[in-house]
Amino acid sequence: MSTRLVSSLAATLGVLALTTAVQAQTVTLNPGFSPDPIELRGVSGGVVAAKQAAGQAETPTGACVGFVDSQPDHTLELNSYFDYLRLQISSPDDTTIVVRGPGGIWCNDDFQDKNAGIEGQWLAGTYEIWVGSYVKDKAIPYTLNVSARR
Repeated sequence: MSTRLVSSLAATLGVLALTTAVQAQTVTLNPGFSPDPIELRGVSGGVVAAKQAAGQAETPTGACVGFVDSQPDHTLELNSYFDYLRLQISSPDDTTIVVRGPGGIWCNDDFQDKNAGIEGQWLAGTYEIWVGSYVKDKAIPYTLNVSARR
């Protein structure tokens, strides 16, 4: 195989890998879940403005800033009401979060330092979670901690 053909094939495969949709990780929780916290991993960022994914620029938990993928990174299914639940991102760089579920839409940036998070009471139901990067197209590895501990 020629070097040019190999380079072209490698470039094509790279583009396919970047454009292939990754299915969201789904987690189902009941109160008293164990272990607590649950850790989900991913890579943040995308080309869709967070305010576009959220359908609004501001929520009670913060501004919808940064950039996310077109599809959610995680799906959280809560089988019953949670008096308290916290989603918190841990990453080496600036992250944002968009959550859409039965009670509404929530966004956040800089919950703790440059890491996004949302906490409070949660209705039973399905929540879609996007983890974004503050900078467009910047991919950042992260851990999403889900905890019912205050």
